[in-house]
Amino acid sequence: QLQLVESGGGLVQVGDSLRLSCVASGLLFDHYFMAWFRQAPGKEREFVGFVRPSGTTYYSDSVKGRFTISRDNAKTTVTLQMNSLKPEDTAVYYCAANLGSSVVPGSYRYWGQGTQITVSS
Repeated sequence: QLQLVESGGGLVQVGDSLRLSCVASGLLFDHYFMAWFRQAPGKEREFVGFVRPSGTTYYSDSVKGRFTISRDNAKTTVTLQMNSLKPEDTAVYYCAANLGSSVVPGSYRYWGQGTQITVSS
């Protein structure tokens, strides 16, 4: 059983940066693809990006070049560094874990509780 706990959300201004962390507890963290999703009010949960067990990454076009995902297997932590934030980045952000690569939320077995990011103009 893998448990995920996010932290780092908050209210920021357009153009600001923010870092989210997700700490995992349980077995085999370094086997998992670790992803970030987000969900804005009234919208479906949206793929942001993932980091493979190898440490390489893949991002959605909407965040590519602005967001960076990294992992520290020794600390069982994945981080989402968000730069140049826009109002459309406002959402609840979730980390998720899966044993294979996917951009589909339904593929992920383990989820954090979510953390709110609000980007104010």
